[in-house]
Parts: sequence; structure tokens; C-alpha cells
Amino acid sequence: MGVDAITITIEADAVTAETPHYPIVGLPDNAVKESLERIFSALKNNGYNRPRQKVVINLAPADIRKEGAAYDLPIAIGMLAASGQIHCPDLSAFVLMGELSLDGTLKPIKGALPIAIQARKEQFRTLILPKENAREGALVNQLDVYGASHLKEVIEILEGRTALKPLFVDTREEFAYAQTQFDLDFDDVKGQENVKRALEIAAAGGHNAILIGPPGAGKTMLAKRLPTILPPLSLQEALETTKIHSVAGKLPGNTSLVAQRPFRSPHHTVSDAALVGGGGVPQPGEISLAHNGVLFLDELPEFKRTVLEVMRQPMEERRVTISRARLSIDFPASFMLLASMNPCPCGYYNHPERECTCSPLMVSRYLNKVSGPLLDRIDLHVEVTPVPFSELADTGRSEKSESVRERVIRARERQAERFKDQPGVYCNAQMGSRLLKEICVVAPAGMNLLKTAMERLNLSARAFDRILKVSRTIADLAGSDGIRPEHLAEAIQYRSLDREGWAG
Repeated sequence: MGVDAITITIEADAVTAETPHYPIVGLPDNAVKESLERIFSALKNNGYNRPRQKVVINLAPADIRKEGAAYDLPIAIGMLAASGQIHCPDLSAFVLMGELSLDGTLKPIKGALPIAIQARKEQFRTLILPKENAREGALVNQLDVYGASHLKEVIEILEGRTALKPLFVDTREEFAYAQTQFDLDFDDVKGQENVKRALEIAAAGGHNAILIGPPGAGKTMLAKRLPTILPPLSLQEALETTKIHSVAGKLPGNTSLVAQRPFRSPHHTVSDAALVGGGGVPQPGEISLAHNGVLFLDELPEFKRTVLEVMRQPMEERRVTISRARLSIDFPASFMLLASMNPCPCGYYNHPERECTCSPLMVSRYLNKVSGPLLDRIDLHVEVTPVPFSELADTGRSEKSESVRERVIRARERQAERFKDQPGVYCNAQMGSRLLKEICVVAPAGMNLLKTAMERLNLSARAFDRILKVSRTIADLAGSDGIRPEHLAEAIQYRSLDREGWAG
């Protein structure tokens, strides 16, 4: 249910009857009802008999709907135990989940990590999972986790005849190694030093950002490298993120733990439910899969307006509530939004060399596809210009992501110290109005600069708070206790879309 597991107790009772039959009660769906045919084939193909009695299978609690094929294994074991074909006096101490093939092979399931966490919480002794899910379940300590590939292996474990050992995963060692393995790096990008600086500020303060520039300027290339400069996940954050990906069935097959910050980039044809989550039994959407990471929306104006508007509340609350007639489920959704867009339909408005073919009205309509309330939640507006040939041909290496990441981590440490008494606030972007007044105190010289900029550039009122937050982050990167005029000056230049007349 959501990202948490609920224990289902499977009871099997064999009674004498003229005609053997096998009712399953407890709100099973069709996939659970159909499991009988898979189970009988698996039993026959492994030398076991179909019970000759009436076997009642109860899935408790009976008022929760049971869905999916992961109940195959425990139902099969319950049938064998009830009909006396296997002997395991302590069966209730085990948690089992797995889908059966017709030959008895176990297939992987979704949500192994939440299941293991719940099993430990309820003080079960042993968890038996399909082999593909075993490393994921073994992340939870104080629980014996076995990875079985076949029904016979499960029976051997239950009867104490197995040579298999519980799987042990050194979570911290695996986590530490995977944190630094990136395929991309900032030093791959030629030029664009101003954009790299803006992304460094965004990473240091947890700020949302939008990149505006012509096609081929490098917006997507830069965006994909943002996770390489973000602070590493803590182990608690990694477990939170892994739970969400596990429930959604999105966990990569070669890993048991999401050790790097997620980077999600949905196509602009994405639906509302796919973005925020939904379905008959609600599943996490893209904003939850990006929890503790980055949600990248490429070609922002091409997204349907309704899709963009449903993000506004989750961006503020850092969680999303999916409500249905019978239940309501919360999914975490604390992500950094990074968007990119062309400045006009043809893409060459404000281009230094190519002429824009769009009328002022077309440019204005294109920019207005992105609503003001959504832009209000984006702190940095960064103009991306094409890279000149001289910089493209330069064979020298740019600054590596590792160096930038060290500065970002130091800035985040300053913020962690600052907000240690503020529950739910971890970086500058999350400051509310009250905190903003207490922390972002500006000297008279800086306030005069801000007043002049607001008047001359015709900046909107919403830009004021954003400039203060960004300037506080710039000061943190510089190791400064106070916000100085040069920090404000740099923050002011990141409000392109707020300038009156920017689009002609």
C-alpha cells in the first residue's frame, strides 16, 4: 500500500470432501484465482500430488484486496503443508513471496525491500524470496534472507534440509562504492561556464532551475550532469528512494540499492497520472521516482498545461497524496525541478547570429504556455547561448564534477548547521517567509542595489524572495556569513523571465 508493506497471513485448511476443490477467499483478484492452475502444474512437475481433499485458502485480513502473482509460492506451500506432503512445524515464522512458473521456477516480484523491512518490524525470523530479489531484501539486517530459484529449494529451506546460507550484503560498503561511479562528468562540456556556475548554485541550495536557449546549445547535456555535482545520498535517503523504485518495479536488475540520486526525464506526452502517480491501486509517478534526485522536463512548453499544473502542490509540500474512493496514499516527492525550453517556437529568439522568424505575438504565446505560478516555484532562470568554435576546438579539460561537488557539499554543510533546529528544512530553497526574514538579512548597500534592480529591470514582486534565497546560497558557496552586494548582483541576473519586456 503506497511504499509500505502489509503482512498477509495465508491459511490453508484441508477437509474431507466428495469432490476435491480449492476455494480461495479473502478478496483475491483474477491473478490470484488463476494461481491454482500454475500451482498444480508446478506441483505435478516436481513430484508432488494435487490434494485429494477440499482445501480452503484464506488470505487475511479479508477486507484488503489481494492482487498479483506474488502469492503463488505461499499458497503452494500452504497446500502442501495442509495435505501432509511436507513437514514444517514452524511454518508461521517464515515470510514467503514469489511467482511460480509451471516447472516450479520462481520469478521475481515487486517491492522486496518494503516487504523485508516489514518482516523485520514484525519480528519474523526468515524471509524467502526469488533469487533475483534476494540482494534487495538482504539490505535489511537482523533477518535471514534466502534467495531461492525453485520450489524445491524453498521446501528444503522450510524442512531444514538445505545447504543454502542466508544472503549477507554489506550495505554500507556497497553503498559507498556505488556513490562515486558516474558515467558522465562536467569536464565533458566545452564552454558554458556561466551555466555550470548556475547549476552549481542550484545544487548547493536545492533550487529549481530552468535553462532557456536555442537548439543545440547544450541544455540537455548540462542537465544530465547535474546529479554528478549533487551531495551524495545518505543511507537513509538511499533506502527511502530504493523503496519507491522497488514498489514501482523500476529497480535496475544489477543493483539492490539506489546509491546515486535519481534523474528522471519523462517525455512531454506524459499523462497527469504518470507524472504524479495513480492507477486503481495507486503506484508512484515520475515525481516520486525522482524523490531525493532531479526531475528534468525537457522542452517545458510542449508539456500539457494540466500536467504541469498538477506539480505545483507537490513541489511545495514535497509529497503527493493520491486519493481514491476507498483509500488515500501518500508518496514522497522531494525533488529538484530542472527544466529546459527554447525561447520561441523556431528556437532562435535572442540568438547572436541567427535571425528569429517568429512574430512578437508568437514568442509571447509560446512563453505563456508555462504558467506564472509554476515559474514562481523556479528560482534560477539561466540563459544558455551557443558555444563558439574556439571553445569547442579547445583540447583543454574543464573542471571535473568532483571538484564542483566538494564545494556544493561544503555549502550544504553550512545549511545543515543553520537549519538543524528547523524540522523539514534542509536547504535554502526550502525556507519559508518567516525564516527568510530571519536569515537573509541584507545590509543597506545591498538593499539599495536590490531596489535599483527591481525598478530598472522591472522585476516582478515574486522575484524578490527568490533573489534573496539564491544570494544566500551564493554566500554559502563563498563561505560568507552575510549576504554581500556582489552575491545579490549575481542572483539578480538569474531572473530572466521576470524581466518585463524580455520576450519583446
